[in-house]
Amino acid sequence: MPSDDLRGTMERVGERFNLGEYEIDAYLTVLEHGQLTASEIADRTEIPQPRVYDTVRSLSDRGLVELRESRPMKIIAVDPDDAFTDLESSLSELVDELNARYTAPARDTEAVSLVKSRSTILRYLEEVIDAAEYELALSLTPDLLERFEDLLATRHHQGISIELLVTPAAGAPDPDEFDYSRIATTARVRRGITTPVMAVADGSYSIYATQDALRDDQDRYGVIFNRSALGFLVSGFFGTVLWTTAEEVFADGENRPFPRRYSSIRRAVKDLIDEGGEFYATIEGRDVETGTPRLVRGQVTDISFEMTEEVAGLTLGTDDGEITVGGQVAAYEDVEAHEITIGRDEPPAVDR
Repeated sequence: MPSDDLRGTMERVGERFNLGEYEIDAYLTVLEHGQLTASEIADRTEIPQPRVYDTVRSLSDRGLVELRESRPMKIIAVDPDDAFTDLESSLSELVDELNARYTAPARDTEAVSLVKSRSTILRYLEEVIDAAEYELALSLTPDLLERFEDLLATRHHQGISIELLVTPAAGAPDPDEFDYSRIATTARVRRGITTPVMAVADGSYSIYATQDALRDDQDRYGVIFNRSALGFLVSGFFGTVLWTTAEEVFADGENRPFPRRYSSIRRAVKDLIDEGGEFYATIEGRDVETGTPRLVRGQVTDISFEMTEEVAGLTLGTDDGEITVGGQVAAYEDVEAHEITIGRDEPPAVDR
């Protein structure tokens, strides 16, 4: 049970912030003008005249305004620095005490979670972006792009490959005015407010949410795949349904260094086609027929790719002969790739 001191602090903080609509309107109006009479507040807000006196006395009881009992009565704004000094101190002490009692929930044990809080969805979006070790796929609204712009710039600077989709296209920043190269390897825009919000880190840790979930809509939800094998569903949907129906506004023209790591065989194959030349690959995945883990290393001898981006595959020349490699849930190839590392001169070493 909370201590009496902690409970008292929470009650004081809650009391100060428990402002109704009329109180908020009256307070902001008085702040803007410095001082007003009750009738002037009624004229400048939608507060009924009979309710103004009760409203401003409630604000006075909270120390947010002063009442000068003249004729007519004047309501005078209190400097917010003075009005909230004690509250700032109480909040700081409250957060310290709450942190001391906080026990972090063991979320890692849940492979798949359903969340319905806007703040929780935003927190998971940030977590997924921050968790990527080498690859990010993102579908963000313009507002979310603005919210996470600095974090994306940091991740991109750290060498993370970022495929960014902004939707709806009508609200996306103009590439002539916005520096997409600062935050993404490739950026596209897509029409329609029905495009979901998504983030996928390294093909596994991912979140899928509706745009409605980030607005004031009651039908809101987000699904978290916490490093679950099911994360490939989100990644596959992003790559085949969303990305292929979007318009490119930026593509990194500079050569990124090799070796490069991929969770998506589609991205790997596209880069090989764009770069050209001789390549070697190290594939971590599993045997399509037996399901056992498999590590394959060799020279890339052939590429399968359709311009719809729905089909992509590799053939490697290895000491055991030619081996075909497909993406997750591959059926026709020899190996289902979970992580692909591409190098120029030899199959890259994998440090695990």
